[in-house]
Amino acid sequence: MIISADQGTNPVYFTAEIREIERLAAALPEPPQLMEKAGLAAAQVARDKLLIHGRKKVLVLAGPGNNGGDAFVAARHLRSWQYKVTLVFTGERCNLSDDARRALDAWVASAGEIVETIPPDEEWDALIDGLFGIGLDQREGRDLADKYLALVNAVNAMEAPVLALDIPSGLGSDTGRVRGAAIRAAITVTFIGLKPGLLTYHGPDQCGQIFVRRLGLDVNALKVPSSWAVDRAYIAKLLPAPRPAESHKGMFGSIGIIGGSAGMIGAALLAGTAALKLGAGRVYLGLLAANVIGVDTTQPELMLRPIHVLFRTGHLNCLVVGPGLGSDPDARFWLDCALKSNLPLILDADALNLMATWPAIGSLLRNRKAPSILTPHPAEAARLLSVDTGRIQQNRMAAAQSLIDKFNCCVVLKGSGSICATPDGKRYINTSGNPGLSSAGTGDILTGMIGAMLAQGASPENSLLLSVYLHGAAADALQKEHGGPVGMTASEIPVAARNLLNRWIYNS
Repeated sequence: MIISADQGTNPVYFTAEIREIERLAAALPEPPQLMEKAGLAAAQVARDKLLIHGRKKVLVLAGPGNNGGDAFVAARHLRSWQYKVTLVFTGERCNLSDDARRALDAWVASAGEIVETIPPDEEWDALIDGLFGIGLDQREGRDLADKYLALVNAVNAMEAPVLALDIPSGLGSDTGRVRGAAIRAAITVTFIGLKPGLLTYHGPDQCGQIFVRRLGLDVNALKVPSSWAVDRAYIAKLLPAPRPAESHKGMFGSIGIIGGSAGMIGAALLAGTAALKLGAGRVYLGLLAANVIGVDTTQPELMLRPIHVLFRTGHLNCLVVGPGLGSDPDARFWLDCALKSNLPLILDADALNLMATWPAIGSLLRNRKAPSILTPHPAEAARLLSVDTGRIQQNRMAAAQSLIDKFNCCVVLKGSGSICATPDGKRYINTSGNPGLSSAGTGDILTGMIGAMLAQGASPENSLLLSVYLHGAAADALQKEHGGPVGMTASEIPVAARNLLNRWIYNS
């Protein structure tokens, strides 16, 4: 995902927060003309990114709210720059806000014409979607229907690239859920700040390249953010320092990984390999399988132990529980032991499924004093919250918060736009990764990476953010190398992640 911002870091705001910022801006001694600024910004991006190489014909769709007002302004500027603009208005002038009505009147005063439907048998070089934007989230949860559903489907059937204003129409601004149908944009120009729906669930498939335009506002001064997009610039400040010449393995921590029951030893080996390659000084695997193998010949640096021996290792810095853990009574016993320890803890896979089955395990987690991190995918999150997976996906930000409310620890809800959240109310949406991660074992790799960062002394929050972003960035590097995401395997990721991390630390 490519995000281009006109200043600094990338805070993320819910619809209600954007409306609050707009109200605060309107109360300033010299209130900015936000609609004029938004329309001009959109027109400039359309001109510079889509209307190139002699392209001149633009279809502009203006909806019944303020998103339509932005579209009127964009259309007016494009027309003044000698582009041929066809404008479809789907609302009623009498129902527009004052700002949007003035924008419509300015368009008409500039000799701009208005039509009610898309003219048949015409072609355009570019389209501008100003139907709903974030206003759709105010429509009482209703999905698109009737003329708007037909209009969105008609636009998606066209070949011309689409620029969406604020967020593609039909996409939930707070959730990323497609509301019946949604515009598929090549570019989205989003105003004031990023919205969650651009970055998670269906959003990345719908929004294309994202341009953030703050419209001259000092947004952070008006509304202190509690959510951010995690990108390469954000990660730069979380990187560990270069290692001193006088280093030894004891300086970089020891991690214990609990799992690997019969038939599932590979999951624990994947997590352990990831921890090694991401810099942990020593990695111990406590395996539940009855006949513990003496050595992993592909990664002999891993120290394989019967699980009861692992718990007697006195210099561990953190524990990972879950990869290949299984669900038999022994698995539950050792999970209880881990939860009652004083070590930082990462819980994944079968550890999460055991928690969903046995509520008492969740109580142990909630009452822990040492840091804990949960790493569920949507189906695991659904089991933990006793809902179906669809409900998790329909509002991923809310689901992550529900997990924190229930278990009082850091969480990453994996998926498209993985959401990291902390008990102090901070939320982060990851921007790296691709469908190549949809293969067996990639979650085990992420768990091992988080453990490696924790073992090396990073805070739980920074361990989570750095690992989640690096995990996705490694997949992005592999996708580029392979020419696509198909067939990417979990075991490829640690080497790619190690290469990136070294490059970022030593060559950034």
